[in-house]
Amino acid sequence: MAEISAALVKELRDMTGAGMMECKNALVEADGDIDKAVDILRTMGIAKAVKKAGRETNEGTVMALVSEDGTKGSLVELNCETDFVAMNDKFTGFAAQLAQAVIDNAPADAEAMMDVEIDGAKVSDMITENIHTIGENMNLARIGLLEESEGAVASYIHGVGKIGVLVAFKLGNAATKDNADFQAYAKDVCMQVAAASPVAATRENVPADVVEKEMEIYKAQAAESGKPEEIQEKIAQGRMDKFYKESCLTEQEFVKNPDQSINEYTDEVAKKVGDTIEIVDFLRYQLGE
Repeated sequence: MAEISAALVKELRDMTGAGMMECKNALVEADGDIDKAVDILRTMGIAKAVKKAGRETNEGTVMALVSEDGTKGSLVELNCETDFVAMNDKFTGFAAQLAQAVIDNAPADAEAMMDVEIDGAKVSDMITENIHTIGENMNLARIGLLEESEGAVASYIHGVGKIGVLVAFKLGNAATKDNADFQAYAKDVCMQVAAASPVAATRENVPADVVEKEMEIYKAQAAESGKPEEIQEKIAQGRMDKFYKESCLTEQEFVKNPDQSINEYTDEVAKKVGDTIEIVDFLRYQLGE
């Protein structure tokens, strides 16, 4: 009989999601042949996840959740095979569990999330179990966490989980987050992010490599004009300013009122609620992006 090593048992467990003892017993029965052991587990109905693992997961949901105190928010993209399962209560309920676990544990990324425990069970094992019970392959594509201890985080989901948004606001007075006018404004800003897909919250937040690339393009375009260098520089800078106004959340035209920028809308609401409001950051997940 072949020696059944702990490493071989672990390999089979990683492949199938079955328990350690089931894997060891299957390997003993298969005389150490891992492929035969997989077949044994599948016959027992324990390794259903194996034959589903290669299926494409092009559907799913984006789940957003905000903590009870309103200072933290999480986004989770959980993928599955069909739109039918994506709307299943068990599937969306699992996505909500994951979103809460992100808030509670603040894992660095989806890979780190696999080791997080929810009610004593690892997320990796819970995914395998849900593949068994729901009957489709699943994949935790990405997770995100946004926190603003000096203000509030607002969320918005568009298109039954097709787009999820979080926006963080810094406030002068913490009580402002409970103000109805602020809440309506915060939802509007989240909807703006969903609709307009900005690059960054402010021009200062645009990644340096993006700024550099855009400026190179605009300078090359200006050089083709044949105008003096100082004029070319002004042309390039003018186009860069236009880029900021189109791509930075705070400078974008408000989709509900194109005559007003988001900055102007923010100032208007700040005066109305009697507080200072600053848009700090946002997260935007689009399913399959």
